Amino acid sequence: MPDFWEHPKEAQVQMKKIKDLQAWIEGYEEIDKITEELQLAWDFLKEGLVEEEELDRIYADTIAKIEALELRNMLRREEDKMSAVLKINSGAGGTESQDWASMLMRMYLRWAEKNGYKTSIANLLDGDEAGIKSCTINIEGDFAYGYLKSENGVHRLVRVSPYNAQGKRMTSFASVFVTPLVDDTIEVKVEPALMSWDTFRSGGAGGQNVNKVESGVRLRYQFTDPYTGEQEEILIENTETRDQPKNKENALRQLRSILYNKELEHRMQEQAKVEAGKMKIEWGSQIRSYVFDDRRVKDHRTGHQTSDVNAVMDGDIDGFIKSYLMQFAAVEE
Repeated sequence: MPDFWEHPKEAQVQMKKIKDLQAWIEGYEEIDKITEELQLAWDFLKEGLVEEEELDRIYADTIAKIEALELRNMLRREEDKMSAVLKINSGAGGTESQDWASMLMRMYLRWAEKNGYKTSIANLLDGDEAGIKSCTINIEGDFAYGYLKSENGVHRLVRVSPYNAQGKRMTSFASVFVTPLVDDTIEVKVEPALMSWDTFRSGGAGGQNVNKVESGVRLRYQFTDPYTGEQEEILIENTETRDQPKNKENALRQLRSILYNKELEHRMQEQAKVEAGKMKIEWGSQIRSYVFDDRRVKDHRTGHQTSDVNAVMDGDIDGFIKSYLMQFAAVEE
């Protein structure tokens, strides 16, 4: 079409579809190639041309690539392909729960880094003595939301707290809430009349790093649920940059993501009614326990667990993500 690029939004949608199809083609070609290598390695082993260790390595690599493509096949919904907004809130419990929230923030940032995702801190509220009270992270890249939707819910930490003089075991909670980060190709209706803005200075408590310009923005949106009629005020703060217009743009993007996610929640509630006899995917329920002293991390929805606590806290959560998707993808369809 000669006028293809004269309609940028429509062109962007089509290019995204082409990119998605290309990814599947490349995935198939990669597996086709490595299975041929595996067959050749088997033939060479019988002829004494390669060692058994080399065959084992190629076999393990083949299985890993097939399982990765199978896992991506579980992510078929429109929103699964999107980037993600991940918000962490510390629970009651003061410094201990705020420290736990900061540990989770590091875990997800490390996971994103290992998987090649771009991250940015949209908002961060430091704890009173240590840790954080809350943070909002944008995690940008293909299928970020599809993978991280498994993390929605309450995460429980059990450990001997360094902040407790008696050396007692303490239990702390933090909630994780993940929404799709929508882009311009997704239609979301935002009513300007329902928005109000104010600005504030963002930065540290003082010193050279404090921002003397009111670059932080606070967006309030008066939302009425179209299905229930319930009203609520959506509050978004953004201090991502020192540029106020850029922060406003980022806050609006987060608002569109929240509104889009509210529609997704409605769909999930409708599906839950149909799937009443099955285990429900509950947003906001306790989903995982991290017991440091017993060296155990266990997901209560899938039963998946590991004793390698350090690896998990260093961002190795793919086993939990995979178990969740394999068990619940069929329920979501």
